[in-house]
Amino acid sequence: MNFAFSEEQDELRRSVRRFLEEKSDETEVRRLMETTEGFDRAVWSQMADQLGLQSLTIPEEYGGAGFSYVELVVVLEEMGAALLCSPFFATVALAANALLTSGDESAKADLLPGIAAGETIATLAFTEDSGKWTTDAVELAATPAGDGWTLSGTKSFVIDGHNADLILVVGRTAAGLSLFAVEGDADGLIRTPLATMDQTRKQARLEFAGTPARLVGTDGGAEPGLAKTLDLAAVALAAEQVGGAQRCLDSAVEYAKTRIQFGRPIGSFQAIKHKCADMLLEVESAKSAAYYAGWAAAEDSEELPVVASLAKSYCSEAYFHAAAENIQIHGGIGFTWEHPAHLYFKRAKSSELMLGDPAYHRELLAQRIGI
Repeated sequence: MNFAFSEEQDELRRSVRRFLEEKSDETEVRRLMETTEGFDRAVWSQMADQLGLQSLTIPEEYGGAGFSYVELVVVLEEMGAALLCSPFFATVALAANALLTSGDESAKADLLPGIAAGETIATLAFTEDSGKWTTDAVELAATPAGDGWTLSGTKSFVIDGHNADLILVVGRTAAGLSLFAVEGDADGLIRTPLATMDQTRKQARLEFAGTPARLVGTDGGAEPGLAKTLDLAAVALAAEQVGGAQRCLDSAVEYAKTRIQFGRPIGSFQAIKHKCADMLLEVESAKSAAYYAGWAAAEDSEELPVVASLAKSYCSEAYFHAAAENIQIHGGIGFTWEHPAHLYFKRAKSSELMLGDPAYHRELLAQRIGI
C-alpha cells in the first residue's frame, strides 16, 4: 500500500498553490472577510473553468471529472493553507457528497452538473439552534403538500447558507429523517448572515415557513447517507486543517530564524526549539491521519467511519495548537490585528467545532470500534 502522492497529484498541488498565491493572498482574504458575501464570484468561476476544482470528485456521468478523494484532499490542504474565502467546502464537501450518498439518481442527474460546472453554489443545512451534529437534534418538520413537501423550522450555523443557490435541508417527517432540496430564493425562506468569530468562513441562519421543497432519496431513509456525508466532510475538513497547521508551523519557524533577541535568533533558545519540535511532530502526525482518511474515502473502505473521526479529532487539536503556538512564538506582534496569525487561530477554532469537536469524535470513534 503506497501513500505517496503521484506526480499528477503533486502537479495538481502546485497548480492550486500558484492559483491561490495569486487569488487568495492575505490582502484579498482580509478584503473578502469584511464583505457580507464573503467570496469573489470571478474567482469562483475561474476555479471551475480553469482548474475544474468543483467537478473534481463528481463522477463523469454527472458532468464531473471523476477523480478520487485523494485529489480533493490535496486541493483542500492548499485551500486551508491559503485561508481561501469561498463556498467550496459547503458546495463540494457537504452538498455534493449529500447528493452522491442519497441514492437518488434523478436528483443527482438534475443537481450535480450545475455544481460540477461552478454554476450552482450549494450547502447542507443540518444543525439547528443547539449546534449539534447529531441526527436526534434535528427538529425541522417536513409535511407533504400536493406533489411535493413543505418545510417549517430553523437551521443555524449553515455554511454559506446566505449565498447558496441550492440548500439541502435535513428534516423530519412522519417516517423519520429525510433530505430535501430547496432553492435559495424559495418562498417562505428567510436567510440571515451570522456574525462569526472566523470571518473567513461565512455562516447563516435559515428560517423556513411553509417553504416548498423536493424530497431527495426516500422518505425517512436519509440517515445512512447523511452519516457517510458527515464522515466524508470530516475527512475534507481534516485536510483543510492540515494545510492551515503547516502554514502556522512555517510562519513560526521562519520568524524564529529571523527574530533577534539578546544578540541571537530566538530559534536558538531551547524553549522555542521545543515549541517548534512539538508543532512539527503534531503537524506530521496530522498529515498521516488526514492522508490515510483520504485514501479510505477514495477506496470507499469500511474503515472510513473510524478513520474519519480519528482524523477530525486529531487534526482539530493539532491545528489549534499550531495556531496558538505560532502566536506565542511571534510574541507581541502575534497578538495584533495587522499580523495574520489571528486569522489562522480563528479558523482553527471554528474548524475544531464544525462537524463536532474532538471530544465528540473521540466518543464516536470509541462507539464505532466497540469500546
